[in-house]
Amino acid sequence: MSVAHAQIERVEPPNWWVGFRDTSLQLLVRGVGIGDYSATVMAEGVSLKGSHRADSPNYLFLDLSLSKETPPGEIHLVFSKAGTPDINFPFPLKARQFEPEEYIGFSSEDAIYLITPDRFANGDPANDIDPTLQEKKIDRKDDYARHGGDIRGMIEHLDYIADLGFTAIWPSPLLINDMPRESYHGYAITDYYRVDPRFGTLDDYKELVSKARERGIKVIMDQVNNHCGLAHWWMKDLPFKDWIHYQDGFEEGRDITVTNHRRTVNQDMYASDYDRELMDNGWFVPSMPDLNQDNPFLAKYLIQNSLWWIETLGLGGIRQDTYPYPEKHFMARWAERIMTEYPSFSIVGEEWSYNPLVVGYWQRGARNRDGYESHLRCTMDFPLQQILVDALSEEENWNTGLIKLYEGLANDFHYASPQDMMLFGDNHDMDRLYTQLGEDEVLTRMALAFIMVAPRIPQVYYGTEILMGNTDKPGDHGRIRTDFPGGWQGDRINAFTGKGLSAKKKNMQEFVRKLARFRKGQMAIHEGKTKHFSPENGVYVLFRYLNEKKVVLILNKNDNPITLPLGRFAEMNISGQQFTDVLKDRNIELNEVLILEEKGILLLTN
Repeated sequence: MSVAHAQIERVEPPNWWVGFRDTSLQLLVRGVGIGDYSATVMAEGVSLKGSHRADSPNYLFLDLSLSKETPPGEIHLVFSKAGTPDINFPFPLKARQFEPEEYIGFSSEDAIYLITPDRFANGDPANDIDPTLQEKKIDRKDDYARHGGDIRGMIEHLDYIADLGFTAIWPSPLLINDMPRESYHGYAITDYYRVDPRFGTLDDYKELVSKARERGIKVIMDQVNNHCGLAHWWMKDLPFKDWIHYQDGFEEGRDITVTNHRRTVNQDMYASDYDRELMDNGWFVPSMPDLNQDNPFLAKYLIQNSLWWIETLGLGGIRQDTYPYPEKHFMARWAERIMTEYPSFSIVGEEWSYNPLVVGYWQRGARNRDGYESHLRCTMDFPLQQILVDALSEEENWNTGLIKLYEGLANDFHYASPQDMMLFGDNHDMDRLYTQLGEDEVLTRMALAFIMVAPRIPQVYYGTEILMGNTDKPGDHGRIRTDFPGGWQGDRINAFTGKGLSAKKKNMQEFVRKLARFRKGQMAIHEGKTKHFSPENGVYVLFRYLNEKKVVLILNKNDNPITLPLGRFAEMNISGQQFTDVLKDRNIELNEVLILEEKGILLLTN
């Protein structure tokens, strides 16, 4: 028996673990002509249940079953063909590092810091350019080129993130994007098992998670089930005729069929088959092939890939990109498998809709008319994000201004679990919060305070704490993802240390720090009840409370001092009570009235 396995180009996943609840494992085997081989498995406690040829002769899919008693160690996959030497391929089975219940996902106890890694900090300039990859240019003056930020840069600034008070980070995808241009953003993955070498190595990624954990910070992995990059390794030899949607047209060189983005077909009982098919099967953009999760081998591949990364890194959550675009019943099976294996885990799905009915459909426990159960714990709260910005930007009137925020939060009756939704002011795909609010520092503070106090999981985009904006180029993704000052050697301004940072930006940084640190220990915010009072005279009051503990957020849009009568808050039992002004470190006794001296926020706790 030959121990050489040069004909085997890849086996994916590249390893597995013993001890999963689901004991099945399907291996994708890639090698020239491997489809003509028969396979056997030599291992204690492992049996081969099936071997499947693909449409391409260069793939085999092997169904393995691991008994509950299977020990960790190396098993051997043996491939045989008459007239040729056997191929013996060693495959590692590992012991699990943590118990399933130890994978604790993010929750309303956390505050999440979203990072575009290429634009955050360049910790290792030596990996900026990889000559084996298509895009070789580093150009910080080009908003759509790579700038050199990497995993090492995030590792080096974990103390900064922890000092700000954040307890989780969400980096946009770190897997390889070997695309000829705009590869910096990470959403056109070309190998689901490889870290982009321009970001670092798998060991760097593991170190990031490990060192973050030491600081009480969870790492959320950004994953993409809907599409891959056009330069993905399998696009030159697709395993099956239905591996991607509109595969015939792609292989024949015809124009790419792009999705109509009509995501409501997932809920719409009047939707046409035409619209449903185009939404589900159309490519997101011509450079991102749409994966066909109806192919059972691809479906299994994607589910196992997510499990592999959770187990390999010890993740604290997954953010799933473009959640409503893949086949929705596959997405339910995907989420269910993850939550079965890791019952305390968290997944957040991106449904960019401003309609609460649509967003609420995707959260587990939703009472959907069609009976759909997503198994998805968390959804991104785009409806409340838009309402928050509108409420702060508009003039106060009967149906504009803060009344929109009051009524927007009232929509929580529709959600299965409002506190498990993620609220944000901005992210990597939309104008910076400071830009959305007309570069008004006070309104930006008000937005951030609401995000941190509302019954939600708060997420803040890197640089929001120093008023980064994109007002000069509204809607421009490259400018939205601006370099964080101080992340590169030679930067004139360093926001990590404060060097060269304006007083206004330092003040905002300190405001975010104080707000996030305060939130960290407040169980009334993490799991308390919520009560709010209809806005009057440009003032909105929100209470979070647990037993006798209270946190009071007052949003005031008046430019001049105003008197707030406290009698209508009597049900909250605040009269004669001593409260602390969290942001100004002073004590206030609440009696009949409260004088609000200035526009902005007042955050009180007893």
